[in-house]
Amino acid sequence: MGKFFDDIQPPHRAFIEKQKMFFVGSAPLSADGHVNLSPKGLDCFKVLSATRVAYMDLIGSGNETSAHILENGRITFMFCAFDGPPNILRLYGKGYAILPGDEEWPVLAPNFEILLATRQIIVADIYQVQTSCGFSVPYYNYIGERDQAYKWAANKGPNGLEAYKQEKNLVSLDGLPTALK
Repeated sequence: MGKFFDDIQPPHRAFIEKQKMFFVGSAPLSADGHVNLSPKGLDCFKVLSATRVAYMDLIGSGNETSAHILENGRITFMFCAFDGPPNILRLYGKGYAILPGDEEWPVLAPNFEILLATRQIIVADIYQVQTSCGFSVPYYNYIGERDQAYKWAANKGPNGLEAYKQEKNLVSLDGLPTALK
């Protein structure tokens, strides 16, 4: 079952900051809707306080997290130790999306290296933290970040990226609207 905490403790933050990858989970309210689980890399996750986190979200083939948190706010982050002592850490929260031009953008954007393909910043207010053993998580060696997202975005250019968002990122798999306009 693990241990539960009301907020992110200093050892949790240290663990999060060491991880090269994390997972984001969200789901619509509909019982037959698609549950979304997305792996994320790069240095895009920031602990803003003991109860608030944010990550820089890049343009992708879908925008499920945005649609789900717009509908119901529910979001879960999971970090796994792939080296060192075994550990799994989950953050449970209520999230929302910040878009370029939104009032919070100039406050949050300086926490990140904003890229050409940055779509939004997802913010979550954390109400529960859970740690568990992670005994069955295998060891993996980190060898670096992939560069395909950078190349893809540069090839598309600003106009191509905007067209791609309009085509692929405005509605979820279940037909829910996203925060993008």
